[in-house]
Amino acid sequence: MNVIGEHTDYNQGWVLPAAIDRFVGVAYRPRRDSEIVLKSDRYPAPVRLPRLPERKSGAWSDYLVGVAKEIDARMGLANGFDALVVSDLPAGSGLSSSGALEVAFAAACLASRSVAISPVEVARLCQRAENEFVGARTGIMDQFTALLARAGNAILLDCRSLEHEDVPLPDGRYGWLLADTRIRHDLAASAYNERRAQCEQAAAALGVASLRDAQESDLDRIADPLIRRRARHVVTENGRVLEAADALRRREPAALGPLLYASHESLRRDFEVSCPELDRLVELSREVPRVVGARMMGGGFGGCVLVLLESGAVEDLEQHLQMGYTDRFHRPAEFYRIRSVDGTMPAT
Repeated sequence: MNVIGEHTDYNQGWVLPAAIDRFVGVAYRPRRDSEIVLKSDRYPAPVRLPRLPERKSGAWSDYLVGVAKEIDARMGLANGFDALVVSDLPAGSGLSSSGALEVAFAAACLASRSVAISPVEVARLCQRAENEFVGARTGIMDQFTALLARAGNAILLDCRSLEHEDVPLPDGRYGWLLADTRIRHDLAASAYNERRAQCEQAAAALGVASLRDAQESDLDRIADPLIRRRARHVVTENGRVLEAADALRRREPAALGPLLYASHESLRRDFEVSCPELDRLVELSREVPRVVGARMMGGGFGGCVLVLLESGAVEDLEQHLQMGYTDRFHRPAEFYRIRSVDGTMPAT
C-alpha cells in the first residue's frame, strides 16, 4: 500500500509506501533445454515458449519474461525454466501486483542461480523489465517496497537518490482498510503513460529536470492550464508526503487525515485519475466519525481506496461503505483488512 505519494515516483519525488500481508509466490525450476513453461493459479492454460521472446505478447507472462531477460543480460544466458505463480493479491486494484510478481520471480530466479545482488539492484532490474519490455513507464516504488519494507513501518523513499528511511506506522489503536471498487477501467494503462508525458512536458516548460525540482510558486509559468494542473498535483503531493512522514515520526496519526483527503482531491481535480466509484467510497468514509482519513490509491480509474481508522470501527465502516456503495452502483465493493509486513529482502 502507498500511504501517500501518488504519481510522484516517476517524477523523482517522494513516496511513503509499506508492504502488506497479501502475497505472490513463485516456484522456479531450471530446465536442461531452452523451453519456458509458465503457469499461474489465475489462468487455466500454461504459457509455453520455445525460448525467451524478443517482443512482449500482451499476456501476464510478459512480466516474468522481462525480468528473465534482464537477469540474462546481467548474468549471461541460461537454459529454459518452469515457473508456477500463486497469489492472494488482487490484480488491478492498485496494490502493485505487477511489482510484486516481478520481485517474487526475480528472487526465485536469482536463488536458482545461487546469485546474490543487492535489493536495490533487484528493484532497478525489475523496474527496467516493466519499463522496457512490458512498456509501462512506472517508477521504482512498487519493486523497492516489495523488497525492502519492514513490518510496522512505512518507507519514506526519495525516488531520485533512493535514500530511504523507515518511519513508524500508527500503533494497534489504528488500522488500515482497503475498499476495492472492483472497477478496472480500460483507459488506466494508456492514461498512466499520458500523465507521465504531461509531467515531462510540465518539467520542460519550467526548465527543470523533473517536477521534483519545481516549487508551487513556479507553476504560473506553465501556460497550458491542463499541464499546470498536472504539475500542481505532483508538487503539492511531494509536500504532503514529507508532512505525512513528519506526522508519523511524531506519532500523531490524526495529522494524516487532512493530508489523505487533500491527496484524493488533488488526484481527482488536478491529476484527473479518480472515478465516481473511488470518489463515493472516500465521501462515505468521511461520514464515519472514527475514520482518520481516506484517499484513492494506485494509478487510478478504479482499484482501491485506502482508509486509516480507529481499529474498533472497522466493521461499522465496512457496513456503511457497502450500503452506500451498493445503493449508488448496484454492485458490492470488496474489503481487505491489512497489516504491514516485511518485504522479500529487508535490510538487516
